[in-house]
Amino acid sequence: MQLEIRGLTKVYEKKSGLFPTSFNVEKGEFVAVVGHNGAGKSTLLKMLGSWILPDGGQVTVDGIGLKNRQAFVKLVGFVPETSDLFELFSVEYNLKLFAGFFQIPSSRIEEILKEFGLLPFRKKRIEVLSKGLKQRVSIGRSLLADPPVILFDEPTAGLDFEMTKEVYRLLKSIHARGKTIIFTSHRPEEIRTLAARILVLHQGKIVFDGPTEEYFNSKEYKDLYL
Repeated sequence: MQLEIRGLTKVYEKKSGLFPTSFNVEKGEFVAVVGHNGAGKSTLLKMLGSWILPDGGQVTVDGIGLKNRQAFVKLVGFVPETSDLFELFSVEYNLKLFAGFFQIPSSRIEEILKEFGLLPFRKKRIEVLSKGLKQRVSIGRSLLADPPVILFDEPTAGLDFEMTKEVYRLLKSIHARGKTIIFTSHRPEEIRTLAARILVLHQGKIVFDGPTEEYFNSKEYKDLYL
């Protein structure tokens, strides 16, 4: 078992968030997390990525838990819905900053720049890039440490049709390397295109966990979209 989530909980003042939640994810799975706004999707991913701390429960990746944060953060890459890149710095410098946290060699930065078609933009400030290019930088940054698990929060939000197709291609390519991917999405076509397994969150609890085709024939899908 690659990921084990046990009783994960995060409660906000208005009694929203994520309530005791447990599930497992095998190595190499491609999982979509869906649900209405406020269902707890982003909260779940942020806890899995160690961006926020849970109020209770535990997450382990390859046996390493959240409490061992120094080791844990090297195992999980996270691409947030809203870019958290340093807008006034260049593409290259953003990657160098992140690489420095994990003592990643400069050769790895060159690999990422080449792989994600960022070589022509390496000296460009983030603020002048299109949303699609910013997303490429964010995805590349998440892979610098070569983590086995990658999390994507609404990976194509705000992107046009062509850039959405490009992100699909990137995610499929990353998955083909054996990476485990968990992503949130509001788009039925995105879920059907990418995911093999669906988790549906409703008011902070998992109400469906199953294969993609089963999901599209389920009551939960109809409640969400029909």
